[in-house]
This record gives sequence, structure tokens and C-alpha cells, in this order.
Amino acid sequence: MKAIVVTDHDAGTAGMKLVERPEPTGEGPNYGDVVVKVHASGFTGNELEWPSTWTDRLGRDRTPSIPGHELAGVVTALSYGTTGLSVGQRVFGLTDWTRDGTLAEYVAVEARNLAPLPGNVDFTVGAALVMSGLTAWQGLFDHGRLRAGQTVLVHGAAGVVGSMATQLAREAGAYVIGTGRASGRQIALDFGAQEFVNLDNDAIEEIGGVDLVLDVLGGDIAKRSAGVIRSGGTLVTVTGPTEVRPANGTTIDFVVVPDRAQLSELVQRVRDGRLRTNIGKVAALDDAVAAFNSTERTKGKTIIRVQP
Repeated sequence: MKAIVVTDHDAGTAGMKLVERPEPTGEGPNYGDVVVKVHASGFTGNELEWPSTWTDRLGRDRTPSIPGHELAGVVTALSYGTTGLSVGQRVFGLTDWTRDGTLAEYVAVEARNLAPLPGNVDFTVGAALVMSGLTAWQGLFDHGRLRAGQTVLVHGAAGVVGSMATQLAREAGAYVIGTGRASGRQIALDFGAQEFVNLDNDAIEEIGGVDLVLDVLGGDIAKRSAGVIRSGGTLVTVTGPTEVRPANGTTIDFVVVPDRAQLSELVQRVRDGRLRTNIGKVAALDDAVAAFNSTERTKGKTIIRVQP
């Protein structure tokens, strides 16, 4: 099968290569796995910096490794012990960090990490929904405990996670303040932000008290955000532990995890028209290396359409 592989940690996306790799089979995968024919795949920009891209759970080198962990496709084989899915079923989901990923024509993945993808939802939309949707959902509701009537500050509101979080928070009855560069203002507002703060010119400190900050930027932005959180509020980040904590609040950093029930909630909202993905570019697998090494800044998620 065709697949994108990486072998050199220091090369970044420039080290990606399109090669032929052995196709996973139903006999080879672990207990509870399925093999999925990948129709669309997503790639997270910094995943080549993750240790799990280069080593397995025991710390052993696993290169050449196939990156990408977001997929939508069709089940082609089941291993022993698999329940809840069937051959020929459309699915989408998140694969294990320490195994070969989804920038390939086929992938083996734990069945419990996948959810059914309705026939009226395109594969590209399904793949784009996975990482951004789960990150936003878990950040807002699992860790942020967001409730109706609260105010949430969403950093990077025009980005793939921020735009998803903005929509989910608005639907939950929250007041949403988005942040980002000036060029992202209209995008953030179009996705539902009720106010927008230009991080290049506006002072975060002037926002006033918020109940929840969802941070995908880290660094100085995360540190400054701690000061605008009300007593009892929460700073939730995906960028690692923060140097500063809210005076009378909580800081939580988390790593997104697969969740079939949450995927089902997300895709139902897509079907109902309550949730939109933020896709900036769609490229074929043959063009994936070029797409991930483009010098042009892409707004939105780059999705690889593996099957025509």
C-alpha cells in the first residue's frame, strides 16, 4: 500500500516520503483491532515532535513510522474479539499515538477508538472532525466543566480547534470571546464568537473576568490568561503545564483521548447543521508531502483524501 513515512526526527515534514508499505491484515492486528481502508486522513502539525511518533510504548525505535492519527474510512477486516463494528461499515476516529497512523491507504486501529460515520457525512468532514472536535469537547466539558451562562475565552478562535470550541460553547449557552490575529477576526465571528480580541494589538488583561480559558497557544498567552480568570474558574490548555496559575482557580493541561460516544455526539451535530468543520485544503495522498511543506499559510485543516 502507499503510505507517508518519516525516519528523521530533525527533518520535520521535509523528511516525509511516499513509499510502499505492507498492508495490515485482519490476522496480524491485536485483539480488538479492525483494519480500515482510509478514505480521508488528518495530520496535526506538531506530531513529529511527539516521542510517540518515533518510539513504541516500550521506548523502542519504530521508524519508519507512518504519521497521522485522524481518519475516516471503511472497515475491511476484523480481528478476534472485535465488537460493535462490521466489515463494510463507514467509520471515523482517532488512532493510537504509538502505532502506525493514517497517512496510508490502510490502517489497523482499535475498534473502540472508532465511531460509525453516517452515510450523509463526507469522509473529509469526518476526518476533519476527529482531533479538533474531541479536543474542543474534552477541553470545554470534561476538563472545563462549562455550563450555560458562563463566559469562555477561546484562544485561536479562527483555528481548527478554536472554531470548533466556539460553536460547541455557544450551543451550550456560554458567552464566547475569541482571540487571534487580526486576519482571523471575521472567521472567528462567523463561527460564533461574540467578541474578538486581536492578540497583536489588544490587551488580554482588559477583557475582564471569565469563567474558563481554552488555550491552544501556550507560552506568554497562557501566562497572561491566568490573570483574567474569575475565582473558581479554570485555565484548560493542550500545550503542557503552565508557569502561572489563576489566583483562585485551577489549571488543567490534558492530552486528547479517543471517545466513541463523544464522536457520535459531534457527528450528530454536523448532521443537524449545528456544527461545521474548518477545512482549509484537501490534497491527494500523492500530493501530501508537498501539501504539508507548502510555504503558503493555510487557514483551516489540511485533509488528505486517500481514496479518489
